[in-house]
Amino acid sequence: MLGLLTGARILDLSHMLAGPFGSMMLGDLGAEIVKIEPPDGDPMRQMGPHFWAGESAYYLSANRSKQSITLNLQNENGRAIFYDLVRVADVVYDNFRPGVTQKLQIDYATLQRINPRIIACSISGFGQTGPYRDRPAFDIAIQGLAGAMSITGTKETPARMGVAMGDLAGGMFGAFAVASALFHREKTGEGSCIDLSLLDSLTALLTYVAQYYFHDGIVPGPQGTEHMSVVPYQSFKTKDGGLVVAAFTEKFWQGLCRALELPQLATDPRFINNDERRLHKTELVPILVEAFHQRTTDEWQVRLDAESVPWGPINTIDRVFADPQIIARQMKIQVDHPTIGKLPMAGNPVKVAGVAEEYAPPPLRGQHTEKVLQSWLGYSPEKIAQLRDAGAI
Repeated sequence: MLGLLTGARILDLSHMLAGPFGSMMLGDLGAEIVKIEPPDGDPMRQMGPHFWAGESAYYLSANRSKQSITLNLQNENGRAIFYDLVRVADVVYDNFRPGVTQKLQIDYATLQRINPRIIACSISGFGQTGPYRDRPAFDIAIQGLAGAMSITGTKETPARMGVAMGDLAGGMFGAFAVASALFHREKTGEGSCIDLSLLDSLTALLTYVAQYYFHDGIVPGPQGTEHMSVVPYQSFKTKDGGLVVAAFTEKFWQGLCRALELPQLATDPRFINNDERRLHKTELVPILVEAFHQRTTDEWQVRLDAESVPWGPINTIDRVFADPQIIARQMKIQVDHPTIGKLPMAGNPVKVAGVAEEYAPPPLRGQHTEKVLQSWLGYSPEKIAQLRDAGAI
């Protein structure tokens, strides 16, 4: 069955995490992704500490649904191959630092001369303009600069988010931007030059936190597991672990009071609605802490589910992938890898009616060089051998 992006050809020059995660999203939806690696491969192939049959687990996590070719873009013959690929491609996608595409002679102006309909998407730490454009950037720096770390963790210890949200936000916005540019081109015939910044991407995710600051000028601090607007909306320790609960409406608050067997809280003037609960949080939370500590997490599951209260256990990663909902939604998948065999991976959250979930495994370095040069460009085996001898591939 055809994916939503079947027919789109994307040349993926990205490496590390932000770029590859976004191109994997596009590949999962049916785009033909050709990952162009330098002759020695994407540096993330060497990222430890975990390896499967010599393949880095870090690399594997963000590179399925792609083909891999090796291409030396610093070699004149290698660049000529790239230009040939651009002529028949739809998108060129990279996460180089600003200025690198110009040095390699693969900047948008050059690509547009070769293919006027080309879409170019460049993901960088700070974008192509601004005083920080030439700085190197990694996820933790983006989390710090974007304010994410200042509101994560506790008052004593601001913390980096456990997932690389600075990188992943850039990858997700990159996939969104490319899909949007493809739609625009269908309507107008015009290509696009997309300038996407990791800092911009994570800053955009501040959403209501930023809006609150714009309204009252108060700078928020670390929130722990709490919410700026809703009480209770946080984690609690149980007799044998922990859970989170979210009484986002009065209906849920009433249900929570019944589940806790504390009906008096529902009519107490201090807690009668969310505004009052927020004002009297320091009085309410200790009562809830004491109550939740009386039962196990499984016991609370029965009681909270019976009252339809939004809640969840604080799962460790092993429990996540054993969870029946995760299994039912195919968020743990297996792909057939050429050297590893059955490779488990986190699945694709985009479910499309009538489209089968089928994924190509993360490719070996240069696994598809000959195939792509023959099928996309019609190169003969003799020409490919000559290019290999010349160091172009």
